[in-house]
Amino acid sequence: MTLPLLDAAAERKGADVIAAKLADAGVREVYGMPGGEVLALLEALTCAGLRFTLVKHENAGGFMGEGAWHATGRVSVLLATLGPGVANAVNVVANAWQDRVPLIFLTGCVDGAEAETYTHQVFDHQALLRPIVKASFSARAGALSAMMDKAMAIALDGQPGPVHIDVPISVAEGLTDEPVFLRGEAGYAPVLSAPAGQDLARAAEIFARASRPVMIAGVDAVNEGAGPAITAFCETFQVPLITSYKGKGLMDEGADLALGGAGLSPRADRHLLPLLAQSDCILLAGYDPIEMRINWRAPWPAATPVVEIAPVLRTHGMHDVTCTLRAGVAETLSALAGARAATTPSWPEGEWRKARAALRADFQPESTGWGPATVFHTLRQALPPETVATADSGAHRILLSQIWTCPHPRGLLQSSALCTMGCAVPLAIGHRHADAKAAPVIAFVGDAGLEMGLGELSTLRDLGLPVIICVLVDRSLSLIELKQRGSNRPNAGVDFGETDFPAIARAYGGHGVWVEDASTLRQEAAEALIRDGFTLLACRIPSRAYDGRI
Repeated sequence: MTLPLLDAAAERKGADVIAAKLADAGVREVYGMPGGEVLALLEALTCAGLRFTLVKHENAGGFMGEGAWHATGRVSVLLATLGPGVANAVNVVANAWQDRVPLIFLTGCVDGAEAETYTHQVFDHQALLRPIVKASFSARAGALSAMMDKAMAIALDGQPGPVHIDVPISVAEGLTDEPVFLRGEAGYAPVLSAPAGQDLARAAEIFARASRPVMIAGVDAVNEGAGPAITAFCETFQVPLITSYKGKGLMDEGADLALGGAGLSPRADRHLLPLLAQSDCILLAGYDPIEMRINWRAPWPAATPVVEIAPVLRTHGMHDVTCTLRAGVAETLSALAGARAATTPSWPEGEWRKARAALRADFQPESTGWGPATVFHTLRQALPPETVATADSGAHRILLSQIWTCPHPRGLLQSSALCTMGCAVPLAIGHRHADAKAAPVIAFVGDAGLEMGLGELSTLRDLGLPVIICVLVDRSLSLIELKQRGSNRPNAGVDFGETDFPAIARAYGGHGVWVEDASTLRQEAAEALIRDGFTLLACRIPSRAYDGRI
């Protein structure tokens, strides 16, 4: 098939080629902080129809790009200038690498000859970034179209991730007459293979004989859109489903077979890990244990039959499997379905039902009437089912992930692999900014995490987005303080003073209020849903409120 050319007779700048290829691939959102070295890129991107959002820090811009990816399924661009702009973005690029998020990271740089005699703000961007990207390119005139094809394909293939493109000023601003072939969004969509051969036969035999099958699903299943296939398979054969935190909602978590997210809560593990110990068939459906704490290293007996469905070779060493099927999750489950009758009994003693009931009992609201669990339960009930939540790292995220039920995938967004702070608010901004359906979005964040990125409240203001922010105020790095006490260390470096967050919200043009009871929280949540601007709910919770809860 001959691919169409972009205005074949025209001469254009290198930046125009890059922008045209990104637009053709479906990219619509660009986030970043410009500098002199990327002005040609910025101009070209906006002229090509991409929407640029100015952020206050490159780290936040990358998370906004991730939020937009979850909302639309389209890759976003993070734009940064040379030197400090690149360095500021290292955290979010590493997050995209570990959390399997496709992101095009465009950076400006001085030309190679100039770098030999001019060192101000100059260092090797590619050397810095190569360990945390799927690929890093240095743009070359005459090969820009081919480079962009490679970049988009690599970003989306297998486990998605970030791709870096360093663009010298002379390449961005110089003229080129190279042909620019247009492939369209579909031209970069990864092809999921169907399983076949001896491994499929072995997997089918394991599943056919099982009386206590259980499935664990994760981020790869989410990125493949395998939720409907997983739900149908589990319901047909009565297979209970455990997910990673990123996998929450692959099956509606209100369903009987859904056991919720796992991986970080020892309190939840004490109910879930025994199921794995009893199982005679564990199906790993796009499950990547990069999200899981050390308690999920070798989490089942060595003799347990385990079938893994994965898009790439697993080299993590966290556990062993009996056979691996390098194929799409939906395609593989369809193939396995023919190995077993739907009437074959599953878990005759109902152990998974007991585990589900115990999980619900363990994460109920506080008996005192107020605390973080009450906050999460109250807001889950007060906000519509389709609400998208984001969560910053900390003790609150672990508890929230056990309480916040998701009826669909990508209903609770968080940094699950890198577990970095400062992600919740920009994730919420990016999702709400790109979501044409205008689903309500709420960001859950600790007080220290919110203070990391307060400047992005001005981004919320400027974009006019009705995002809700729930900040848990306990004047401590609660999770670290809990670990500090647990290891019999003295209190040091984890406590701090209280910030007047409602006053800050008002200063940034939003609505802010202190909340210290459930009825006020319900009322404020209802009002936030009809407010044009952002709402900040500063929920004061008791010191050490997470003790014994996670």
